[in-house]
Amino acid sequence: WLKSAKYTPKAPAGATDDYHCTVLDPHVNHNSYILSSQFFPGSVEDHHAALFLLPKSLVAQAKRDEVFKNGWTCFGEGTLPNAPLSDFAQTSLLSNWSPGSGPVRFPMGTGFEIPAGSMVIMQVHYNLLVGDKPVNNSLVLHTVPLSAPVLPLHVQSFQAAPDIPCPVGVTGPLCDRAASLANQGQRFGTNAVLTVDGIEALCGRSSSDPPVGNSTSCKSQMSTSGYLVRVAPHMHLLGVGFTMVLNPGTSEAKTVLSVPHYDFHHQKSYNLARPIKVTAGEPVQITCDYDPTLAQELPVLRKVAPHFVTWGDGSTDEMCVGVSWTSTSMPKSHASL
Repeated sequence: WLKSAKYTPKAPAGATDDYHCTVLDPHVNHNSYILSSQFFPGSVEDHHAALFLLPKSLVAQAKRDEVFKNGWTCFGEGTLPNAPLSDFAQTSLLSNWSPGSGPVRFPMGTGFEIPAGSMVIMQVHYNLLVGDKPVNNSLVLHTVPLSAPVLPLHVQSFQAAPDIPCPVGVTGPLCDRAASLANQGQRFGTNAVLTVDGIEALCGRSSSDPPVGNSTSCKSQMSTSGYLVRVAPHMHLLGVGFTMVLNPGTSEAKTVLSVPHYDFHHQKSYNLARPIKVTAGEPVQITCDYDPTLAQELPVLRKVAPHFVTWGDGSTDEMCVGVSWTSTSMPKSHASL
């Protein structure tokens, strides 16, 4: 059972969101697998949490930076402060928590490897539109030795770029996409705008003039071969639907996951009843659907000015994410299916 120090969320000037990272030491003395995790939010303003592996090779750096003591602001991904890209590649995602998701239990017979001496970066997104009280978050990890008969999991994230205009009849200065992006840069820094441009480019869209609408899709590729065993969608408060499809647009198209009634407050990750064999390089497409009229209906979103919604870290911005977990071979619990 791991508990973070008490922390009072504080947003940058002009923003209503805070991303805060802390390092937690699970005292893993032997190479192990994480079979499950459970995040206990300390307050209603917890928007989401993500756990990242901090390998032993970076622990000394973390101690030098004194991040154990106070944590640090970490918009974007959960890496150490001022970390180079080489470090980013090592701090891989372990699991995530969102409102309503409950404990994370990987499929039976699978787990995420955590080497001896490793630690965990816990990133928490606070939505200050719903509160700003001091919080204590806690985390429980269930581990077994690496010698246990467990298949290692590989995690991969897919993103698509939302470009959601203000609803018909709703106007305001920030309903202009360029003005809204400039506002996001003021709230979170120039890297926030570069992230938007980067996701647009990865999806083959113009970064300055992308297609707009209440739905977005992006095609990518599986990065590893094995068996797809778990999938999780993530959007924010305007999200209403999500799908993930392998080999889209072909005779071999297969819907991995369809969530036609996505609810931010009751998000789930799904262990697939039948693991799906995948190969590295296989096309995969995620699609996210949104209802922009919710911005005028939900009490929290009514607190901010109408705006053109793009990818962003804030609760009033949006995301389109699909996370997949792939095992190296078919789990024994499913071998007879």
